Amino acid sequence: MTTEKTVLILCTGNSCRSQMAEVILRQALGGAMRVLSAGTRPQPKVADGAIEALKLAGLPTGGLYPKDIDTVMHEPIDLAVTVCDNAKETCPVFPRPVPRLHIAFHDPHGEALESFIKVRDDISARLVPAVRQALGL
Repeated sequence: MTTEKTVLILCTGNSCRSQMAEVILRQALGGAMRVLSAGTRPQPKVADGAIEALKLAGLPTGGLYPKDIDTVMHEPIDLAVTVCDNAKETCPVFPRPVPRLHIAFHDPHGEALESFIKVRDDISARLVPAVRQALGL
């Protein structure tokens, strides 16, 4: 039996903030946890700006794609993190009680690369320590 914790990052489109958060958390805390992301209304693809911002930080982007919340509903989630207000309001009821954390980030979709980089850095600065604290890591 594994003691590895699983964190779900939830956003509306699962195309930008939640994808960046998934990669950043996996990189920062990967040995201590499993990180998933999903959306309440997933977009067709990950935003180009999110991919570029991650690459500029030397982070891996292979295999990223938007996923629907239904694909992870029966995973053993230890913490659900909403990164946008809409996802917080529409966060589903999981099959078992799941602790939740809400940290909203600006949506850079449709903006210049610099906005994606600012959000990437904000996720690193605020989300990583919050998840560490929430899971006692």
